[in-house]
Amino acid sequence: MSDKNNSLTVASSIGLSRRRFLQLSSYLGVGAFLATHSLNSIAASVISEHVGEITKWHNCWAHCHSSCLLKIVTENGQIKRIETDDQGDDVFGRHQVRACLRGRSLHKRAFSPDRLKYPMKRIGKRGEGKFKRISWDEALDEVYLQMSKIISKYGNQAIFNRIGFGKPDGPYHFVPRFLNLIGGFLSAEGNYSSHQIDTASKYTYGESKYTFGSAPSEMAHSDLIVYFGNNPANTRMSGANDTYHYQHYKKQSSAKTVIIDPQYTDTACGREDLWLAIRPGSDAALVEAIAWVLITEKFVDEEFLHKYCYGYDGEPGDSEKGIPSLEPSLGYKAYILGDGPDKLEKKPEYAESICGIPSEQIYQLARALGNAKAPFIAQGWGPQRHAAGEQTARAIFMLPILLGKIGLPGTNNGGSDFMFSGSDITPMPIGKNGVQAKVPCFKWLEAVERGHEMTALSDGITGAERLTSDVKCIFMYQGNWLLNQHSDCNATAKILADESKLEFIFVMDNHMTASAKFADILLPDITWLENSRVVRFATHLTLTEHVLDPMYECRHPYQVFSDLAERFGVREAFCEGRSWDEWQQYLYEESRKKHPEFPPFDVLQKKKTIRLPFDPEAPGYVMREFREDPIIHALKTESGKIQIYSHTLAQYAANWQLPDGDKITPLPQYIPTWESYADTETREKYPLQLIGFKSKGRPHSTFHNVPWLREVIQDALMINPLDARARNLHQGQQVHVYNDRGVISVPIRITPRIMPGVVGLGEGAWYSPDSHGVDVGGCINTLTRLKPTALAKANPQGTNLVEVSPAP
Repeated sequence: MSDKNNSLTVASSIGLSRRRFLQLSSYLGVGAFLATHSLNSIAASVISEHVGEITKWHNCWAHCHSSCLLKIVTENGQIKRIETDDQGDDVFGRHQVRACLRGRSLHKRAFSPDRLKYPMKRIGKRGEGKFKRISWDEALDEVYLQMSKIISKYGNQAIFNRIGFGKPDGPYHFVPRFLNLIGGFLSAEGNYSSHQIDTASKYTYGESKYTFGSAPSEMAHSDLIVYFGNNPANTRMSGANDTYHYQHYKKQSSAKTVIIDPQYTDTACGREDLWLAIRPGSDAALVEAIAWVLITEKFVDEEFLHKYCYGYDGEPGDSEKGIPSLEPSLGYKAYILGDGPDKLEKKPEYAESICGIPSEQIYQLARALGNAKAPFIAQGWGPQRHAAGEQTARAIFMLPILLGKIGLPGTNNGGSDFMFSGSDITPMPIGKNGVQAKVPCFKWLEAVERGHEMTALSDGITGAERLTSDVKCIFMYQGNWLLNQHSDCNATAKILADESKLEFIFVMDNHMTASAKFADILLPDITWLENSRVVRFATHLTLTEHVLDPMYECRHPYQVFSDLAERFGVREAFCEGRSWDEWQQYLYEESRKKHPEFPPFDVLQKKKTIRLPFDPEAPGYVMREFREDPIIHALKTESGKIQIYSHTLAQYAANWQLPDGDKITPLPQYIPTWESYADTETREKYPLQLIGFKSKGRPHSTFHNVPWLREVIQDALMINPLDARARNLHQGQQVHVYNDRGVISVPIRITPRIMPGVVGLGEGAWYSPDSHGVDVGGCINTLTRLKPTALAKANPQGTNLVEVSPAP
């Protein structure tokens, strides 16, 4: 063996990089170095001098929920590089969970120039981003003083908090735990990601858990895959998640794939059999036309509909359940065939002018669905982020329902095709919230202006009939939802800046985001690489190690909230005598009670990451038990069956105080909305529909400040060549995209991968208005609307009309 090859063998055997080995051996020459140093002495010298590479296991905690494995390599306390999973092999089920570029650029996020370094207090006007440096004690004393005043004057309901990442019982559970110990807070009902489809799932299948449908593994047993607005190649693109599984399982079947989306996505990208370009917000009209073909051409499963469903046709009453009888004319079948109140047949010709898909293709798709033995029908979360998103989600659910293809191998319930939907690590107990009322997640800003007027009937307040006060304090830990991820940034900024309305804004975060600039007290948080916790996801269980010590004056948030709890006299109750690491061990041992396959903590502590059993052939189809016995495993709906017609929604339609133009219907039906293609009046001024989509370069606004990713994934407005030519625009040109709410400045990408009449922009760019009010950051929410949806009162951020012109 040559000295060079021998050096690589030695380096590998002691965990030393080739580069470092050659650096050390260069002083003597490789041969002399090998001859005069034993392996043990080499390793000892590296460790004692603290000059060798140190590798630690970590996870990417980005919002795609993949939690991909990362190997962080440091030397002399500095990050040299980030690698990913190198365990396992290429056999699916034992495959490596390789991270995408976002996870591999974590160090760029940790060392970003806009990193928050020390506690600060606002000195300029709120929103100007002017702060002075203060001590931790000064900062926490001020937080205690301001919050105590607000609680004393208005009560705890005046404090609003929602977690920027994950659920309240997720990785940052110490925040609601602290707030609950001081009396509670006004919390959010639902979340920006999926509140509309969650609501649709509740009124169709009885529980929001049915938002998550069958796993992609069922595609191996399917003969037709239909995706509505679902693009896992962007949203879940790592080796741990859906797009990899989608590709793997699709290869195992002869299933044809139909992609229904205004954009030709990377999920389609040569792997689809048909792309149907659909106008945003019109999916429900397409479903109705498909339903008309299925019913008239006898493709529906009438036996399934009568046994497992309520509301397809006439239904007898049930006095025990308090359900009145349903006249056939009010059922779904009558509505589709034109025998209902509107007397309109929902033929493909009717839908063509609404959704932009030729009627011939609608007939073909309907017949393909009708003839499929195991159709896998799924929807992403884009279609439900529209002004009638609940109706869209309910409508898409109807396709597998009509076909009776639910609870069977190779099928899906019409929900999202998530492979894994939970971490299964016991969360820190958050205690009881002393404030019972919840405000719909998208209406928190409205509660700042008119909280005392908001009721259950007019505003969707849950847990109480009404709110008793306006929101006076925003308590924000992590996230950019205060401004950047909310709608109408210009209008939102004005409300946030008004100190007569919002008396105190607390923010703790990593970077000077658009939202952080509005803080009164701004605290620096540690990044993921400075933190540690137990993560279980996909095929691995990992004790993530802190790779870096907390930088600058940043402190672990658990310590910060412990000190804040002490000022309120609840430190002992908050900590229960445990440090953060001790909490992680305690919660892990609690998790083992329901997961006996988890090894003891000391084993995990030693190995750091452990591959968990994963059977790629295990059944992954949803609603199996309900299909086998709908009596024993009845759904939590009004009837115990799949609810096509909802008497509850009929009551809401009759009793709720709805704004003009809003509509709630007991059946899943297409509702024309404001700022859609159906809004011909607004389209005269703003003729293009604007949609946002998840960029490969960031999950929401996280990672936007990583230059590497910005170079790879350009923030540009997608526009069809026909629309560009009509406006005399050329490739890469800087343009203004605008409507009555604002103006953003971005370059354009002219491409046939988006349909005519529609433009698309990756959401999450940071709002940055210039002196003229033009958002040069390119944040799509400068152009979105604050009006919530009718039923869930959720975010309609995909429903927008705009115009595009050259930037002056």
